[in-house]
Amino acid sequence: MTDRTDIDIDAIKQQLADRKAELEELAATAKAGQGTVELDQTREGRLSRMDALQNKAMSEASERRRKQELQRIAAAFTRIDAGEFGYCGACGEPISVKRLQIDPTTVLCIACAQERDR
Repeated sequence: MTDRTDIDIDAIKQQLADRKAELEELAATAKAGQGTVELDQTREGRLSRMDALQNKAMSEASERRRKQELQRIAAAFTRIDAGEFGYCGACGEPISVKRLQIDPTTVLCIACAQERDR
């Protein structure tokens, strides 16, 4: 558990768990859009097939983003258990409470995130 007393760890854990459940539910409902696109042009015209391929690609991209977010959530739970939650992974300084409330999966303070984006 983290030694930061300014963070409501239980609320953060609940926020992470809720988001994880939401992502898992979205993943289950999105499986239909990831099926193989049929080559039977008697069923679908060329434009319909192109739309189906585009929809499949968008669905796959969404699934990749969901998996990445689930990995960040798992990493946040690991940091909580290790007592490292709320500290910047680059400089070790505390991450602001507001930043953690907005995105509890963040691993960088604002200064290090800005430096990385340069």
